[in-house]
Amino acid sequence: MKVAVSFLKSNYNLIETINKINNTNAEYIHVDIMDGIFVSNTTYQFDDLYNVLKNTNKLLDIHLMVDNPINYIIEYQKLNVDTITIHYEINHSIIDLINLIKGYKIKAGIAINPKTNIDSIKKYLNLIDNVLIMSVEPGLGGQEFNKEVLPKIEELYKIRKENNLNFRISIDGGVNDKTIKYLNLIDVVISGSFICCSNDFQKQIDILKKG
Repeated sequence: MKVAVSFLKSNYNLIETINKINNTNAEYIHVDIMDGIFVSNTTYQFDDLYNVLKNTNKLLDIHLMVDNPINYIIEYQKLNVDTITIHYEINHSIIDLINLIKGYKIKAGIAINPKTNIDSIKKYLNLIDNVLIMSVEPGLGGQEFNKEVLPKIEELYKIRKENNLNFRISIDGGVNDKTIKYLNLIDVVISGSFICCSNDFQKQIDILKKG
């Protein structure tokens, strides 16, 4: 199991938080981008993040919680990005956005909200590299894990195995030492406040990696 660290909620300022993540063995920094439209909250502007993230030693996992991802994709591809994930629930052509992301030689992902079922994204599963299951409503860090999403993990795992597909299964929201026991089929767990609101980032990451 790999760990992506979200800095949406932290006890430290942005620069300190990124430095602390850099000094761990987490595989990714998870970058939550919000536009105040798709979700009510907003996050840092690209220029502010660019200056902090341009020299990170971690791969970036970009999660676009935005209504119109095109300009965000064009901007964030300038960084050391492994994956850009868009939301299924936006009112734009998913295929066009997947093609745009892949055109930059970046992995493409689709995120689904807790109420969105797997059937909605089945037609994209052979085209994408990542499915991000939201176990909380997107837009706010520190929410409680929603166990109702757990059957989605099993369903995706089964579909991937039966169809010999290669997408990874990720989960975001309420991942901590209590909920990790439900996530043995997950490839990448995204955790924010459990790690970044602690005094020892590596200790918390170790707990998650042990399952």
